[in-house]
Parts: sequence; structure tokens; C-alpha cells
Amino acid sequence: MAYTTKSGDTWDTIAKEVYGSEYHADVLMAANPQQINTFSFGAGVVLTTPDLEEERNGLLPPWKFEANYE
Repeated sequence: MAYTTKSGDTWDTIAKEVYGSEYHADVLMAANPQQINTFSFGAGVVLTTPDLEEERNGLLPPWKFEANYE
């Protein structure tokens, strides 16, 4: 997917709009290294917005979460 910036957008405001949480700004930054030094975007910059990896619920230890018992 892609997101086209509006004037004044920042990494955290884009993450909040796209993913529902500003805490996913790191995902956007990693997917758009050519813009990594941009703090405040102008209008019309097209950013890649990758899907988030499935979040773990924290109930299982990593070695059990990764296991596939099918």
C-alpha cells in the first residue's frame, strides 16, 4: 500500500493515521529509507506503508509461539 503525504505530516502522525498508533512510525521509517532525514513532509510525497507483522499476544514463550503443530 502507499500513503501520499499532506503538508505538515510527520512520521508519527502518518503512523497514527495508517496503523492507528504512532508507535508504528519505525515500520514506516524502515520501509522508506530515502526519506529518513525528513521530519515534516510537504504535500505529495508517496510513502510505502507495509502491512504490520502479526503481533504476539505475549501468552506463549517465543519458542512455543514459533512452533507449528499442524
